[in-house]
This record gives sequence, structure tokens and C-alpha cells, in this order.
Amino acid sequence: MMKKLLSSFLVLSMIFVLAACSGGDKSVSGLKKDDKPDKGMKVIGDHVKFDPNKLVNDGKPISIELWTWFGKEVFQKQADEYQKIYPNVKIKVVNQPWEDYWKKLPLQLKGKDGPAMFNVHNSYHSNIINFMAPYDIPVDALNQDYIGVQPHVIDNKVYYFDYGINTGMFYYNKDMWKEAGLTDADIPTTWDQFRQVAKKLTKRDADGKLVQAGFNLNGDGYKAMIAGLGYQKGELLFKEDGKTVNFDNPTTVENTQMLLDLYNKDKVGSPDFGDDSTKSFGNGQTAMVYKWGWMQGELKNNYPKIQWGVFRTPTPTNDVPFAYDRYNGESTPGINKNAAKEQQAVAQDFLKFMLAGNDFVKDFSFATGTFPAKKSLANDPDVLANPTNKIIAPNIERYIWPGAFPSAIETVSDKVFQDIFYNKVNIKDAIKSGQEQMEKDMSNSDFTSVESKYKFFSER
Repeated sequence: MMKKLLSSFLVLSMIFVLAACSGGDKSVSGLKKDDKPDKGMKVIGDHVKFDPNKLVNDGKPISIELWTWFGKEVFQKQADEYQKIYPNVKIKVVNQPWEDYWKKLPLQLKGKDGPAMFNVHNSYHSNIINFMAPYDIPVDALNQDYIGVQPHVIDNKVYYFDYGINTGMFYYNKDMWKEAGLTDADIPTTWDQFRQVAKKLTKRDADGKLVQAGFNLNGDGYKAMIAGLGYQKGELLFKEDGKTVNFDNPTTVENTQMLLDLYNKDKVGSPDFGDDSTKSFGNGQTAMVYKWGWMQGELKNNYPKIQWGVFRTPTPTNDVPFAYDRYNGESTPGINKNAAKEQQAVAQDFLKFMLAGNDFVKDFSFATGTFPAKKSLANDPDVLANPTNKIIAPNIERYIWPGAFPSAIETVSDKVFQDIFYNKVNIKDAIKSGQEQMEKDMSNSDFTSVESKYKFFSER
């Protein structure tokens, strides 16, 4: 009988331990009670403010988890600084691999044991928005301190927005540039200028075989570019209903023809000159490519010998366009509405701490190769020392975010590229077919464009 009781006790104990350890780490061991509301510290922030002179959770020990798939060291730095102010708080930063993260997170958010805070990627908006609590920060304050907040406002509330802005630009090989007799004065600002520069950067051997591409868009180049090029001419990516993609139009045809002409007429590249423009550039075979901010890290980590520079995407003329290109953002953390109220309160306060100061936005922007969305950092010397940021800075408000549109647009755009550049399908036919496939693939999507919230939308 005693053995049975002991066995039952052990089983119950194990169940209790497992239940206590499920979801987030709720341990508060080693934490001290805080009984000093006045920390003697200054209030941080311009419009989004953080006042450290208070008690958090009434000074009682409390622990929360923050999940992320990237930048653990940036979050940890902020957590450490916050915990110095509040010895009764423990913020455990948990890193999950990207694939695991998006499998586990939605499931965890359904219950009460999920992380109180979590890193957000806008491509998974529909998977997590229903589990998110709105920020306890006035929208007006966010708008005054950050650019690009308004497109994220839902019923006068913000659940996340962009701390950093990522967009496309042209990377060029400085050694090839110099060898071709080009200088900084030759940086192209229009597409006609770009064509001439690309020709000078192109090399062929005695038999006419291409050995150095002046420009290469093989791989991801077309699908990355085509979604943004229309904005230069005032053409939106979505129709008036905000739900139907606007791919099959004269502007897309015209822009695609321009890119095809670079290969077929100007002979500055070829669809057969390697199938990956990133590798071609990194291996010193291509002079110019169109890439987003991630390329900076790619070159640093995998092709450190390449001397490179960047310039903004050229435009049809030197007049200011409706928008230079589209952008996508790296998102601020979300707060789990199903977490305990006490944990949500700590998460909200920690969020204010990060957004009121500059370090979080600055450090994470550097880590992700993005331009910080905080207005107070626009002219920060460290920010402008980064070559990609320096290019984006002068026209930062002239980039448009269409919203976290479905991946079908880029997936189908890639097929359109294959059909036109490799299979010799007529441009108009390929684009018409692409429109039909995009509409089919997006038929069950709840996506709605936020293009109308663009600051210069009325200029169309």
C-alpha cells in the first residue's frame, strides 16, 4: 500500500513539475522584492516615454518569456538593462529556429502558458494577430517618434509596427567600376544612365562570349524588382478594392520590357550567365545587382574580398517619383493577450522601455541591415556610416509599404520571369497569365493593401 501511495505521489509530483514548466519559464527564484519606487532616474523618450520611477508588479517577483528567431543578443541586452532597474523582474529570452518558431508560436499563443512577448514577422500577420494585445501607447506618440506607423493602425490601435525599413538598391563592384573608368560622378540616377553604365561594365572575350555581366538579375532579381518598379510611375500593386493584385497593366509590361532589353538589346547580361545573381556578384563575375539589405550581411560573411558600393534604384527621370520603391519592415515585438494580466503589464512596460530609448531600434536595425524607423536616429552618425542606410536616408519617406502581401505574388512573378527570359513567352501573354494565377492563388486570402495610407498617396 505504501509503495502505491509513494508511486502515486511521485506521478503527481512529476505532473505538477511538467505543468509548471510548460510554456514560459515562470521561475522567480533569485529575484528580490522591489520596495523602491523612486529610482532617481530621468524619464526616457520624446513622445513615447518610459518612466522608471515606479514599481513593476507592485515590486513582487515576476518572470516572463520573450520568444525570437533572431537577434537574441539585442533583446538580451535590453532585458539586462531593464532588470537592473527592476530587480524583481526576470525576462527570459528564448531563441527558436525560424521553421520551429512559426510552428510552435501560434500553438503556444492559444493557451495561457505561451510567451508574454514574441518577435513578429509581418508575413505571418494573419497567423498571430488574433492572439495579440494592442500596445498601451498612444498612436499619436508612436506617429511622432516613428515613421511608417500609420499603415499598421487597426481600429485606432497598434499591435506592432516597423522598427526598421528594408528596401531594394543596387550593389556594384568598386574594382570593376574603377577599371571601367567610372567615378562617383557616374552613379546613375535614371534608367537611361543605368543602361550606359551597365554597357561600360560588361566584358566579352574574343569570341563574343560574356565573361563579365554589367548587370545580372538572374535568380531573385526580377521578382524582387517588379513589385516595386510600378510605384515609380504611380502604378499601385493592388487595385482599388485593395485585395486584387494589379499585375497585368501597361506599366508592368513596360518595366518588364526594359529589363528584357538590358539583356537582349544592350547585351549587358544573359539569362544563361549563371542562375544566381548573388553568387555571380560574390564570385566577381557580375558588376551590378539589385538586392535588399540582407545582401550586406551576405557579402560580409561569404564574400569578404569583394569591394562593393551601393546606389538607390534609378528612376525614369530625375523628377521626384511617386515612390522610389516599395519597402518591407522588420517588426517590433507582439504582446500575448492570453498571458496572465500581470505578465502582460510587465511586457507593456518593457516594450515602452525599448521604444522610448534609441538602443533597441539602433542595435536591431544594424543586426538586420535596415534603416531605423525612429525619427531621432535619422541623422545619427553611426546610422549614416552604414552604406545602405546612407543611400536610403535622403528619401526615407518616399518608399511605400503595400502591406504584408501573400507570397504568391513573388512566387508567380518568378514563373513569369522564367517564361519570358528562358521560355521566350510573349511578355503580355506571360503577364496576363501571371495575373490570372495570382488571383487564383490569393482567392482565399484576407489580405488588404495599405497603399492608401502612404504619405504621398494623393499625388497619384
